[in-house]
Order: sequence, then structure tokens, then C-alpha cells
Amino acid sequence: MKTLNQFLAQHLPEHKLPQELAGVLESVAAACLDINAKVRLGALSGVLGMAGTGNIQGEDQKKLDVIANNIMIDVLKANANIAGLASEEEDTYVATHENGGYLVLFDPLDGSSNIDVNISVGTIFSVLAKPEGALTTESFLQKGRDQVAAGYVLYGPQTQLVLTVGHGVFVFTLDDANQFLLTKENPCVPEFTKEFAINMSNQRHWFAPVQQYIDELLAGETGVRGKNYNMRWVASMVAEIHRILMRGGVFMYPQDKRDPSKPGKLRLMYEANPMSLIMEQAGGASNNAIEAMLDIQPTGLHQRVAVFMGSREEVEYVYNLHQK
Repeated sequence: MKTLNQFLAQHLPEHKLPQELAGVLESVAAACLDINAKVRLGALSGVLGMAGTGNIQGEDQKKLDVIANNIMIDVLKANANIAGLASEEEDTYVATHENGGYLVLFDPLDGSSNIDVNISVGTIFSVLAKPEGALTTESFLQKGRDQVAAGYVLYGPQTQLVLTVGHGVFVFTLDDANQFLLTKENPCVPEFTKEFAINMSNQRHWFAPVQQYIDELLAGETGVRGKNYNMRWVASMVAEIHRILMRGGVFMYPQDKRDPSKPGKLRLMYEANPMSLIMEQAGGASNNAIEAMLDIQPTGLHQRVAVFMGSREEVEYVYNLHQK
């Protein structure tokens, strides 16, 4: 089995991608190894519970949110190829090396509400080429289709790294020597599925197209869809998307009526864009019910979006309901 480093040394030249990108991805993986060690120890290292602080999103932070964020920043700042960082947990971007060629955006610990109850969490990341000129917020506001790499690390029963540089999706599993080994190449999201993932407790707040869609799924084989569906909900986007990548399904976090000024809950730059690139590379689809996720022009680092992603038939079906 190839290690991550061996894979990158072969895969990047095959697609005429610079080796500097390998160094960036290796730094991301190194940071995630440190986070994995903290997650694995949990209560034994005193990292569970609330931090007593809040982030730019107005959310209370877990201790591990803060720890994971600091690890990502500290490790990535040491890489001279990285010009700047942006994190879901930071108010603004972090400038690092003026001559670096890459920008890294990340959600340091997705699904952290689950950490105290030992359910899978993860780190999501996106890599962009730094535009010419001085580093500004606008340097980061690139469409998802412009990502040069994206991926996530799932801290679950196995710790796995899922990665794309725009030429397929590759899955690496952490071994007992603390190395990521290539264990699956080019997983393909099935076009058709009988599974969906959504937070049903918000049902009364959804707009009509989502209400109709979920009603049709719940009607089962006697309804218009003609088949029975199962619902899944982990409350960890990394865990949901990993399941869909492996066996299909559709993940949804729609806009709702509680705050019409917010187009959704999840963040375009840190969650939706990197996951959408993985989905598309694996044959799935992703949109915000208006346009393809990867075609959205970002307007802010912490921009929120509605999310529908996964098996193509379902994503396109719910998109069409929104166009009526």
C-alpha cells in the first residue's frame, strides 16, 4: 500500500500539479494526526467539555474546537508554501508567508457537538491558489470550482483521510505506525439511493419544496417515488458525507423560516465547497437549491448556504422542486 507521501509524489506529476501542493497537503495531514491524538484520548487528556468562549458564528465552542483550531494554525503557519489561512473559528484570515502560493481554509472540528458522546467528528479542508498581489479577504473568495485540493479527515472507528486534487477521490486509512495508507481509489457515489439525511426536528420551519420532498420520501413505495427510504442523521457532516461517499444517499441542510436573512446554516468556504468538490469528483451532485454549489461566487469568508448533496437523482429531484 502506498503512503500518502508516496501517492502524492506519483499522482501530482501525473496531472502536472506542482510538488509544492504535496507539501501543503502533507502539512494538513500532519495537523490532523495531532488532532486525532487529542480526539482519541478524550477525557483522559481533559479535552472534553465547553471552552467557555464563542466563535465568529456566535456558537459556543467546545474545548476541542479551540485545540483543533490552534493545531491547524500552528502546523500550517510553519509551511512556507502557505500564504494565508482561514478558519471557521477565526474572525478573519491569518496571514502567514508572503511568498507562499497557496491558501488553506478549514473547519478544524466538524460535528464537535458529538465529541462528548464519542460519535465521529472530523476536519474539513480546502486549498486554493493564492492570486497575485497582496493578501486580502478577497484573495480567499474564489468559487469552489477553483479549489486545487479538498478533503476531510474522519476521526471514527478508523481514522481516514479523503482527498481530491481534481482527478478522482482517494481514501487513506491511518495505520498503527501513524501513517496514512491508500486503501480505496475512486469511490463512486451511486446515482440512485434509498437513504436520506436531514434534521427532522426542523421540519416545521422548512419551506414548501423541502416539506414536499420529505413527505414524498416518507410516503414510501405507495407514494409518488415508488420506493421505501431510510433516514439517517448523525449531526456530523463529515460522518454523513463519508457514508454517502461509500454507499450513496442524500444529505440536506436547507434554509428555513426562522431567520430568512440566513440562506442556510452550513458555511460555503469551510464545509460546502470542499465537500461538494469531493461529491462531484465521485460522481455525485451538490447545490444550494438555486445553482451548483461549486459555481457560487463567495461574498464573505463566513458565508452560509443551504446544502443538498449526494446521489445525483435525489439532488436533482429536490432542485427541480425548488424551480416550480
